[in-house]
Amino acid sequence: MTSNPNKRDIESASSLALRLGLSFSNLSLLIRALTHTSYANEHQDASEDNERLEFLGDAVLDFVVGEWVYHRFPDLPEGNLTKIRSSLVKNERLAEFSRQLKLSDALRLGRGEQTTGGDKRESMLGSLFEALVGAIYLDSHNMEKVKTFVYPFLVSMRETVLDELNDPKSILQEWSQANKLGTPKYKIISATGPDHAKEFEMEVVIAGEVKGRGSGTSKNSAERAAAANAIINLGIS
Repeated sequence: MTSNPNKRDIESASSLALRLGLSFSNLSLLIRALTHTSYANEHQDASEDNERLEFLGDAVLDFVVGEWVYHRFPDLPEGNLTKIRSSLVKNERLAEFSRQLKLSDALRLGRGEQTTGGDKRESMLGSLFEALVGAIYLDSHNMEKVKTFVYPFLVSMRETVLDELNDPKSILQEWSQANKLGTPKYKIISATGPDHAKEFEMEVVIAGEVKGRGSGTSKNSAERAAAANAIINLGIS
């Protein structure tokens, strides 16, 4: 008898709750948060999928993260607070939180989604985290319980979001997209020196035009230097 390579061993909702230290008075809410629409469509016993909980969790996260950012960065202006909140609740970030918790181990998927690796898809993982937050809130109607769950993730990202706030690549991309010029593209002009001490020269192109150049000892540092040069050339304040 051959095993199905696409078959997943799904962690139970009660096991997940125990592993994460979460107490649910209504475990069916957690089961619903872990139920993708593809599973609900294939199983009559699944009364509801997690889309409505995802909607609620999105709203709850906006408030909880907004309040955390407001109190954690008392000297930053409103514009920067908005950027930090947006960075913390973007789907890629929430998907990373899902991975840290291994939520996909308990995600209930339909056969098609299982076959195509839906449990690894960023969009699905981000939505899964939102649905879990929605379930925690709906089960307790207690925002403090949500904060206890969410805050450790925010604290772990504090320095990262501050770095992003001052990152010339992020500043340039925001300006470029706000002016409907698309996403800046970075191209290597040269890479010189031995492997252990390479020097990269990079240019940044926006809407087909070179806007800046820079060099560095890594591709990323050269991109940052090129973006900083472009910011000066474009007069972005």
